[in-house]
Amino acid sequence: MSTHPLLKVEISQLSIAERIQLAEDLWDSIGEQQDELPLFDAHKQELDRRLERYHQDPTTGSTWKEVKQRLGFFQ
Repeated sequence: MSTHPLLKVEISQLSIAERIQLAEDLWDSIGEQQDELPLFDAHKQELDRRLERYHQDPTTGSTWKEVKQRLGFFQ
């Protein structure tokens, strides 16, 4: 998928904050139509596998806070 040249110029003139907001707005617009997104069998199987593993032992895995700490978001 190519971007229209004029759109690239206009985007490059936005501030970083404005580009971040644009990305968030685009992502939100996709979320509003998530029923149209395909769920492939392989993805569904993986989600089912992870959910089953969680049901077998809810203490496995990491909290979102732990993940962010590992990634350095709280340093």
